[in-house]
Amino acid sequence: MKHIPIFVLSFLFPGLMANAADQVAVGEMAPEFELSDQDGQLHSLEDYRDQWVVLYFYPKDETPGCITEACEFRDNIFAFKRINAQILGVSLDDVESHQKFAEKYSLPFPLLADPEGQAAETYGVKTKMFGMTVAKRQTFLIDPQGVIAKHYEKVSPAEHSMEVLADLKELGAIESPE
Repeated sequence: MKHIPIFVLSFLFPGLMANAADQVAVGEMAPEFELSDQDGQLHSLEDYRDQWVVLYFYPKDETPGCITEACEFRDNIFAFKRINAQILGVSLDDVESHQKFAEKYSLPFPLLADPEGQAAETYGVKTKMFGMTVAKRQTFLIDPQGVIAKHYEKVSPAEHSMEVLADLKELGAIESPE
């Protein structure tokens, strides 16, 4: 059997290897962004220095897995606040879509609109799904200095919030006294 060199495959199928090469890596500074939330307020990563950030990308508002994931983060919001961790959800949906989604499910954290997909592309999670351009369901834990401490490439929406909380504690996030 003849082997085809990888550079030939990557030339013939340019998207084949793009994911791994284009994603940011653990230990790197997290790329900066400036995006509007569901209320039209601008957020940048710089706004959250000195605290942990749970930057979770998801495909689409009002879809089953995205509802489950968002509601799990919502249900554990006080545990995240106790360890000074800010949750930021990001999808390619617009501000209006985020506003309806956040209101319907009483989401107490910012949902950032990335309709052009620039942040998703910078983080290496922009993809095509069923003919639509969306963000892959992936999460980045960013430490208080702005460094990516953990990257979740495979996410189970129902368990992800608890997994992130456990990892934050393992990474040194400390509960503040109440």
